[in-house]
Amino acid sequence: MRRVGTARERWFDDYIRQSLERDAIELVRIRQRAMLRELLGRLAGRTAQVLNLSNASQGLTGERKTIEEYVRLLEDLFLIDRLPAWGKTLRSRAVAAPKVHVIDSGVAARLLRVTAAKLATLDPTALAEFGHLLETFVVGELRKQVSWLDEQVSTGHWRTHDGDEVDYVIEFDDGQVLAFEVKANERVTGTDLKGLRALRDVLGDRFIAGVALSTGLRSFTYEDRIHIMPVDRLWTPISGG
Repeated sequence: MRRVGTARERWFDDYIRQSLERDAIELVRIRQRAMLRELLGRLAGRTAQVLNLSNASQGLTGERKTIEEYVRLLEDLFLIDRLPAWGKTLRSRAVAAPKVHVIDSGVAARLLRVTAAKLATLDPTALAEFGHLLETFVVGELRKQVSWLDEQVSTGHWRTHDGDEVDYVIEFDDGQVLAFEVKANERVTGTDLKGLRALRDVLGDRFIAGVALSTGLRSFTYEDRIHIMPVDRLWTPISGG
């Protein structure tokens, strides 16, 4: 966290190289190191998106079985994580494919060459990549907090072919659900809450609350059981009084 500029970029490069070249060799005999690195870069470009392995591996020389083995290896190396689809029985048109997330959003940003200077140009592609990186970061923070809970929960993302989606869903053993949506904007509009509303309507009383996490500064209730909060509420305690 203390490194900046070239020193920070070099640290990420070294971390990626050591993970792929040293740790991967310790886990399994890798025949195509270059393909493993290329696959990681492609998955970074798809972080926070539904995983389509056929598209991600298009043009790579390995067979489908090898590609799948390498994806599992990247998971074993704690470089990526697959967030399963949740709520497939809620609607028949729910997507069953997982989302892929690079576990360290800093690593993902380095692989994508997304920097503060690049974002300052307001390039649409860079801003879109930032949105995916922010979702990956938030999912990682939520994953940490879930791991601290006393009870076991199931987690996943919810997405339908009708266009409704929620980035992160937590379901408790009693069926109660918390839902989170990530928006890389200071202002969250009613349209941004479409997925949370749809999930609330499907679940009824099982829906505890939906939270849209944004880059804004204010926390407030938008409507029934749907709230807007800044991303930093994930780690910043609310002072009393």
